[in-house]
Amino acid sequence: MTLALRYAARSDVGLVRSDNQDSAYAGPNLLVVADGMGGHAGGDIASSLAVAALAPLDTPDHGPEQALADLERTVEQARQDLVHASEVDPDLAGMGTTVTALLRSGNTLAMAHLGDSRAYLLREGTLAQVTIDHTFVQHLVDTGRISPDEAETHPQRNVVMRVLGDFDVDLTPDMSIREARAGDRWLLCSDGLSGFVPVDQITEVLVDSETPDEAADMLITLAMTAGSTDNITVVVAEIVDDGETAPSAGTQVVGAAASGVTPELARPADETPDDLAPNQGDEDDDEDDQDARPPKRRPWIGVLVILLVIAAVGYGGWWAYGWTQQQYYVGVADGQVAVYQGIPQDAGPLTLSTPVVLTGTSVDDLPDYWVDRLDGTIQAGSEAEAVERADRLIAEALPTPTPSPSASSDVAPSPTPSPAASGAADEEATE
Repeated sequence: MTLALRYAARSDVGLVRSDNQDSAYAGPNLLVVADGMGGHAGGDIASSLAVAALAPLDTPDHGPEQALADLERTVEQARQDLVHASEVDPDLAGMGTTVTALLRSGNTLAMAHLGDSRAYLLREGTLAQVTIDHTFVQHLVDTGRISPDEAETHPQRNVVMRVLGDFDVDLTPDMSIREARAGDRWLLCSDGLSGFVPVDQITEVLVDSETPDEAADMLITLAMTAGSTDNITVVVAEIVDDGETAPSAGTQVVGAAASGVTPELARPADETPDDLAPNQGDEDDDEDDQDARPPKRRPWIGVLVILLVIAAVGYGGWWAYGWTQQQYYVGVADGQVAVYQGIPQDAGPLTLSTPVVLTGTSVDDLPDYWVDRLDGTIQAGSEAEAVERADRLIAEALPTPTPSPSASSDVAPSPTPSPAASGAADEEATE
C-alpha cells in the first residue's frame, strides 16, 4: 500500500484585523502553517519567509531520518532568513512567526513545531492535539500553577515563549516522527481557529466532512461565526491509499505568502509551480494531472457567502455598531490601566470605544512588558469581566509586598515574576 495526501489550505483575515499575517502551504509531501507576529513589524514577511524556506522540501525523496534532519535544518535556515531580512531592513527587527510543519516520507511524517499554532490528528473518530503550545500559560499548566480550564480564560494565554524569529536566542523546534495511517486526518491551524472554536466542533467537522476542502471551508466559517478576532488559517490533510483514492496534486499557498511578499509562491491554490512540482512531465501529461486533482470547491458555497455579504451590508451597519458596544477590553486612559467599552478600532471619524472604568493604577508603576499587553487584546464580554481581568493583570504585574518583622516598618517588594514571562514574545498583542 502506497500512502499519499489529499489536502486543502485556507486562510482568512478574520473579522477585525486589516491584514493577514498568517501563511500556509499544502503540497503532496509538505504541510505548513505559520502565524506571523503582527505587532512586531513584518509579521506577514516572517510567515512568508518561513513558508518560502520550507517549500523546497516538498519532494518525495526523503528517508524517515533524513526527513527529520532536513526539516530541522530548513527551519534553522528560515530563522537565518529572518535575521538577514531584519539586517537589510531595520524596520523589520523583532519580527517572528510560529511554525508547525509536517513532511511526509513514505509511511511516516516528520514534524517540526514552534509557537502556539497547533496540529491535531483525527484517528478512528478521536481527535488528539499532537503539539504542545509554547506559551506562558501552558508553562503555568505544566508546573501545576493553574488548571487547564483556567488556562482557557487566562489573560496571558497568548504570550508565546518560543517562536521562529530574528532574535539572538536560538530556540530549537520540537521535532518528532509520526506514523502515517490511511484514513487519518490532520489539521494544522493558527490560533484564530483553535482559540475560538471548541474542540468538539472541530472534531465534528473533521469526522463529518467528505473531503479536506469541505472541512477547511467549514472550519473557517465556524471561526468567523465564533467571532474570531485573529487571522484564521487551516490546513486539512487526509492520508489515503493512492491505489484506492486519488491524492491531491499541485501546491496550495494561502495567506501572506500568496500576497506578493514572496512572489515565487504567489500562485493560484490549484496550480503547481514548475520548481516545486513533485513529478514533471511533458505536455501530454497535463490532462492526466488535471484528472488527478480533487474536485473544485463547491459553487454553492461561494453563492452562499455572497448572499450573506449582501445581507450583512443591508442591515449590518447598525447591528455591527451595537455589537461593538457590547464588547469590553483593557487598555490605557489618562495614564492609568482602564476598562473600555467597545473595540479598539475606528470607523472613519467614528471612535468605537470609550473608557468606562479607571482602575487608579498608573502604567508607570507597571513593567514595560505588562504595559505592552494593554493594547486592546485583553478582551471581555462584560464590564465586570473586563474589570476582573484588569485587576488580575495588575496583581500579576506588581510585586507582592513581603511584611517585615516589625508592623510599623515599610514592606519590601518581592522579586518580580520569573524571567520566562518577561522574556516571552506576546503574539496576540502583536498579531
